[in-house]
Amino acid sequence: MTRIDTVVIGAGHAGLAVSYCLSELDIEHVVLERGEVGNSWRHERWPSLTLLTPNWQSTLPGYSYGGSEPDGYMTMAEVIAFIDDYARVSRAPVRTHTRVIRVAPAGDGYQVNTGCGAWHCKTLVIASGACNLPAVPRIAADLPQHIQSVAPSNYRSPDQLPEGGVLVVGASATGLQLAAEIHQSGRPVTLAVGEHVRMPRLYRGRDIQWWLHAAGVLDEGLDDIDDIVRGRNLPSPQLVGSRERQILDLNTMTSLGIRLVGRFMSIANGTAFFSGSLRNVCALADLKMGRLLNTLDEWAASLPEDAGLAPPERFPRTAVDASPCLQLKLRDRDINTVLWATGYQPDYSWLDVPVLDRKGKLRHDGGVVKAPGLYTIGLPFLRRRKSSFIHGTEDDARYIARHLHQYLEKLSSESTTP
Repeated sequence: MTRIDTVVIGAGHAGLAVSYCLSELDIEHVVLERGEVGNSWRHERWPSLTLLTPNWQSTLPGYSYGGSEPDGYMTMAEVIAFIDDYARVSRAPVRTHTRVIRVAPAGDGYQVNTGCGAWHCKTLVIASGACNLPAVPRIAADLPQHIQSVAPSNYRSPDQLPEGGVLVVGASATGLQLAAEIHQSGRPVTLAVGEHVRMPRLYRGRDIQWWLHAAGVLDEGLDDIDDIVRGRNLPSPQLVGSRERQILDLNTMTSLGIRLVGRFMSIANGTAFFSGSLRNVCALADLKMGRLLNTLDEWAASLPEDAGLAPPERFPRTAVDASPCLQLKLRDRDINTVLWATGYQPDYSWLDVPVLDRKGKLRHDGGVVKAPGLYTIGLPFLRRRKSSFIHGTEDDARYIARHLHQYLEKLSSESTTP
C-alpha cells in the first residue's frame, strides 16, 4: 500500500485545478483517473456540443485560453485539448486508467482501493463531478418495448436513432440543443417541457455571460441566497454556444416546427400523459428572465454613458398553444425514441463513508465534506454560482487547498505534541 498526504479522485478540470493548488502548497498528492484525462468530455458528450461560456471565461489556476477567438465557444475537441494541455503544463501527478473501487476510513485518514493497488491518504478530494449517471426517471421502464430509450451520455448523432419521431424530455440546454439537432435531421420532434431557465445569448450587444460576470451575479455565494438546495438544483440555462450567437429558447423550437408539450408525467398502454402546467411553467420562466434583465439594467445604470451598451430590450413571451396536448399515443406521432434530457447525478457507489444524504448527495459545507479530511469540488454552486463553470473552479480549488493544508498542519501538530 502506498502512503501519501492527499488523493484526488478525478482528472477533469476540477481535479486538475485542485492538484495545481496543492502543488503550490507543496502537498504531496496523486490524481487518480478511471480513464483518460478529461474522460467524461471524451466519452460521455455528443460531438456537436459546445461550451455555454465564451472562450475568455475558460480559465483555470495558472492557465487560460490562449487562442484567437476569445468571444467564441469551445467545441468538444477544443475542450479536450484545453484540459489535456492544462494537465501537461501543470505537471499534474495523474494516474490514468486507475478506477477507484472503494474508499473507506482507515486510521488517521482513508484507504483508497483501486484496480491498480491501494493508497492510504490523510486527506481526500472527490473531484469525480456531478454528471456521472444520467438521471432517467422511473417511468422509462414503462415505455413499450419497441421504443428506444436514450440518455444524452449515450447519444452521439441522429443517425444512431431509429427512423421516426423522437420525444425529447427536458427543456434545459441539453434538451433544446438535441431537439434542434434531431429535428434538423428530418425527424419530427416533440419536446416535453418542465421547469427551465430562459436566458438570451446576447443582451444589449454583449454576451449574457459578460453581464453575469461583470454585474457580480456569478460571484454570489452561499450567504447571498436564501435556499442553497434550490440554488444547487437549478436547471442549466437555455443557451447554446455558436458563431451566430443565436437565441435558443422555446420560441425557437416552435419556429423550427418542434411540438411543445408539458412535463412528461406517465405512460400507459403506449399513451404518454403530460402535465397541464405548460403555460404556467413558461410564464414563470419569462417572469424570472425579466427580473434578471431588470437587475442587469439597474447595474448598467451606474456605468459611464460611454460604456458602449445598446439600449435595454425585452423579448417576446413564450408562445404556448391555448390548449396544450395532455396525452399522446406514441404510435400516432410515429415516435420510436425517447431521449431523456433530464439531467445527471453523481456516482458515489464506491464511497464507503457515511456522508451521503437520503438522495445520495454529499453532505458538505462549501466543499468541506462532513467527515475529517474529506473534500469535494466540481459540484453546482459549491461555493458560488460560477462553480458550475470552468472559470469558477479556481476560487473553489484555492479555498479547498488552503483548508486541506490547514487540516494537515493540525494533524502534524497533534502528532508531535507530547
